Amino acid sequence: MKFKKYSFSKIEKKWREKWLKNKKLWRAVDFLKKPKIYILDMFPYPSGEGLHVGHVEGYTATDILSRYYRMNNYNVLHPMGWDAFGLPAENYALKMKKNPMTFVPQNIKVFKNQVKMMGFSYDWEREIDTTDPNYYKWTQWIFLQFYKHGLAYEAEAPVNFCPSCKTGLANEEVVGGKCERCGTEVEIKMLRQWHLKITAYADRLLEDLDELDWPEKIKEMQRNWIGKSEGYEVDFFVEGLEEKIKIFTTRLDTIYGTTFIALSYNHPLALKLAKEDFYNHVEDYIFKEKKKPLSQKVIQRELSGVFTGSYAIHPLTKFKIPIWVTNYVIEHYGTGAVMGVPAHDARDYEFAKKFDLPIVKVIKGEIDELPYEGEGILINSEEFNGMRSEIARNEIGKHLESLGLAKKAVYYKLRDWIFSRQRYWGEPIPIIKCPKCGNVPVPEKDLPVLLPKTNKFQPTGTGESPLKNIKKWVKTKCPNCKGPAERETNTMPQWAGSCWYYLRYIDPKNKKFFADKEKLKYWLPVDIYVGGAEHAVLHLLYARFWHKFLYDLGLVPTKEPFQKLFNQGLILGPDGKKMSKSRGNVINPETVAKEYGVDALRMYEMFMGPLEAEKPWDTKGIKGIYRFLTRVWILAQRIKNQKSIKKIPPDFEKKLNELIYETTKGIETFRFNVVIAKFMIFENYLRDTLDKGFNIPKDKFLIFIKLLFPFAPYISQEIWSMLGKKTFLDFEPWPKYEEKLLTKKTFNYIVQVNGKKRGEFVSEKEDLSEKDVLEIVKELPLYEKYLKESKIKKIIIVKGKLVNFVI
Repeated sequence: MKFKKYSFSKIEKKWREKWLKNKKLWRAVDFLKKPKIYILDMFPYPSGEGLHVGHVEGYTATDILSRYYRMNNYNVLHPMGWDAFGLPAENYALKMKKNPMTFVPQNIKVFKNQVKMMGFSYDWEREIDTTDPNYYKWTQWIFLQFYKHGLAYEAEAPVNFCPSCKTGLANEEVVGGKCERCGTEVEIKMLRQWHLKITAYADRLLEDLDELDWPEKIKEMQRNWIGKSEGYEVDFFVEGLEEKIKIFTTRLDTIYGTTFIALSYNHPLALKLAKEDFYNHVEDYIFKEKKKPLSQKVIQRELSGVFTGSYAIHPLTKFKIPIWVTNYVIEHYGTGAVMGVPAHDARDYEFAKKFDLPIVKVIKGEIDELPYEGEGILINSEEFNGMRSEIARNEIGKHLESLGLAKKAVYYKLRDWIFSRQRYWGEPIPIIKCPKCGNVPVPEKDLPVLLPKTNKFQPTGTGESPLKNIKKWVKTKCPNCKGPAERETNTMPQWAGSCWYYLRYIDPKNKKFFADKEKLKYWLPVDIYVGGAEHAVLHLLYARFWHKFLYDLGLVPTKEPFQKLFNQGLILGPDGKKMSKSRGNVINPETVAKEYGVDALRMYEMFMGPLEAEKPWDTKGIKGIYRFLTRVWILAQRIKNQKSIKKIPPDFEKKLNELIYETTKGIETFRFNVVIAKFMIFENYLRDTLDKGFNIPKDKFLIFIKLLFPFAPYISQEIWSMLGKKTFLDFEPWPKYEEKLLTKKTFNYIVQVNGKKRGEFVSEKEDLSEKDVLEIVKELPLYEKYLKESKIKKIIIVKGKLVNFVI
């Protein structure tokens, strides 16, 4: 029998035109009386290079979910837009000597066409662009609300400055002491900067993580970035002076082991406490440390320091303790001074060994080897001997408080967000600088403050924005006194537009407000958010901060923006390394789609491995998927050409029912690779069935096509049509499985803690998530004994067999 060729390019063109012509097909309808689901991608920066395989991976995953939930009668909001401000466009503009306004719209057009080619079912009527004045008007408006509530302020601050990009960088944009964008050595400059007071929300950003269905590693990254520490501030007076050094410690139980005080070289007392004979050494040391490049400070492992010649008085023993200036105390955390307890802190121990300082053991723990950083029983601690660490901390604290030498304190690693950049391509900050009135907010009726089109967008290199050179734009009148004034010339960071874009999708054409309250109430929170783990701290923390602020103003109905987060894994080059032009290992998705078809590309990226895993590209793999789709295409024609249905295999209904079950559960748990493997097994079974002379009812085969549709929409829709169906599969109901036809399996899980067996449980699920495991294990006796008081670092799950808690 001769079969019609699988001409994927013709099929794609045909259905793409039909889908895009039908505006209602993927439209999300506000206030529809059926369950809603908001499925969101991290919107892309539309580079001139266009779509890459990482985009296709995440967008395919959310498209599978969107199509699946539409078929399950959900009102699906699945939008797309463009995060188009920021350094990449500006750097390209400088290289090409073209204003970003001349090429960014074209980049968006190219990117959008590529996205459409992939068959992703976005509601294009809700498209947004962060560089559109109708969009950034509201970015500016939100900034003004921060300003009016005292959460946006201007101050001189030490800023990470990239001499190549010629702009200030947030701490999060510095990696290993180098600019995240261009890799240039970062310098520290004092610049006038706008800040957003994210520290005011530190506790809530920390506490509310527990309510979110996010990967534990992402939540832990945010916890570590916020870095909350509860402890005591203790005063150590300086011998012979009226000065005192305030230290912060979370381990007050170790205070009797203090044998030196370590100051940051940036501490205000560092040079002041240097005695005459030591002054030049201390001054020289501080100068050299401050001059070191940031990257050297990041990677340096060797501890160094210099003695000041001064001594502090221990607040309890009254012993003299030497004061050192060191390179290992962080000036931004705590007070910039620590009590050196070498017996019970690894860095203090290394420092004491290097400079031959005393080491006094004051905690008797599980091991005798020093340094011992755990808890235990106090020794060599006067009247507190014999107490357990947690009790001693409280008792020593109360004693020092009664002497007026200590108080409880909380510190955070988190610093206020430096919110201004000395560059052109960003949202203008809506502030006017008046010689008489100071900083004056632009009246809301005058928003947006438009970014001027200019050829003078080159960085000044002086710490001023290029906008400073556009005198006609800068000069204005003060809204208060009507006198001459100037516009703020710094622009917002590239993260500003992405802090609230998910809100604008809900009401993108609203000219009176950033989004209608009732629409926000209907759609929020975002139910499923998919994107890369590289945004764990930056975007996700900032967006949560903005959302909580808007929640406090009564402008959004939820405390958190994103209820469930899923991080896709990186797709590596065929050589197993990160894709880059310099390595020559970049895979172009458009080229792959032209050779094998969009459906093959989509399915292959889902089949490479678990969605969250890092995996290398393998061209053999996509060839295998292409062959699978070709076989399904031929299978459809064989079934169409059946003369009659006489003989159906006895196990057919059971196998189809199991496939419906596996596909349903697989999609809902993001196990797309497992589902595709099941498709291949089922297709093989169907082929074998026909080869043995059995028949397959067309309506039953079309159930398989419905299951395939979210993964491979083009070929599925074409087969659906070829077998006589007139409807779009998007509106077809999702197949239901029958419980009675399922083969019930149970799986015996061994539970380990740090590799040692501590218990076991039985589950009907083979594929358990971390959340599933925790829910089950919390009900077991072993939880109280081994896990309740422990910090779980990692949960290793071997499917159907074993769970290992690393604590």
